Amino acid sequence: MSPPPPPPLGRSRRRGSRSGQFFDPALDDARLGAVRDQLAQGRWSEARTLLAETGDDWDRRGHRVVVLARASGAAAWTRDWLLAEPDSADAATLLACATVVGALRGKEKEQRARDACREAVRRAPADPTPWLGLLLLARTLGTEDETSRLFDEVRTRHPDHHHAHHLMAARLAERHPDAGQDPLHEVYDFAAWAAEQAPADSPLAILPVVAHAERYRVLATAGHEPRDPAASGHWTGRRARQVLKVAFDWWLEWEAEEHPRSRVDLNFLAHAQFHDGRFAEAAALFQRIGPHHTAAPWSYPDRDPRSAFLAARAAALGSA
Repeated sequence: MSPPPPPPLGRSRRRGSRSGQFFDPALDDARLGAVRDQLAQGRWSEARTLLAETGDDWDRRGHRVVVLARASGAAAWTRDWLLAEPDSADAATLLACATVVGALRGKEKEQRARDACREAVRRAPADPTPWLGLLLLARTLGTEDETSRLFDEVRTRHPDHHHAHHLMAARLAERHPDAGQDPLHEVYDFAAWAAEQAPADSPLAILPVVAHAERYRVLATAGHEPRDPAASGHWTGRRARQVLKVAFDWWLEWEAEEHPRSRVDLNFLAHAQFHDGRFAEAAALFQRIGPHHTAAPWSYPDRDPRSAFLAARAAALGSA
């Protein structure tokens, strides 16, 4: 299988439109964004403090490490940190993920990234974050078996790991691209299983919506769906609407601000509600998203995400 690559990691920030919109992987974690910018200038001490304070909040730790790893010069500055503190597991983990980012950008050797992640695993065996780094690498460059095995390693350490489940859904969606609109496709089974086994308040309740968007990306890329999602009926079928209702109801009851990747879920949910024609629900979600739009799924399959987000938001808020 030669799956299409995920949206590129790209730069950490994009200059926004006059409305102040831009894509920032830090999302609504303002402190993380500030620390990332300091790291890009070679000031790694704040990164050390931030990761130490994050502790074993695994979803937040994974989010913060991956965002910091995308900073300009992150690998070089983290090597300086390791020279100063050779026994730091936090520095080893950040270096591992920064090397993964470099490998995905074609600026580091893949084996060097794998070795850095294995060293981070050795230093912090209970931490799922080095395994997340390996999973990010395998998501694009590895085999299906490797991706599944690494996902299991992450889940062994944190069963509800948000980012890992999103990566796995994206990879599974790429199986059998010529099968078309198969309601029994394995990505849907995976997402339903993950949502069912998670605690009631887990944001994995949104994963079936994510799976639906990821499958649209694959089908549109393969020519089985219109490349303009507004022209697709992908979100208006019976199964899609049932998934959307369950996810939106969960959001109304359980959604809380504290999850570090909540804006990722809200963007997927708003995207789906908008393309199902449910503008009132989409408008409520756009209000909660604020300026924190994400590249996925607004870029699917090959659109400018900022333009797509702003157009959908204007239409939804204008009709509300």
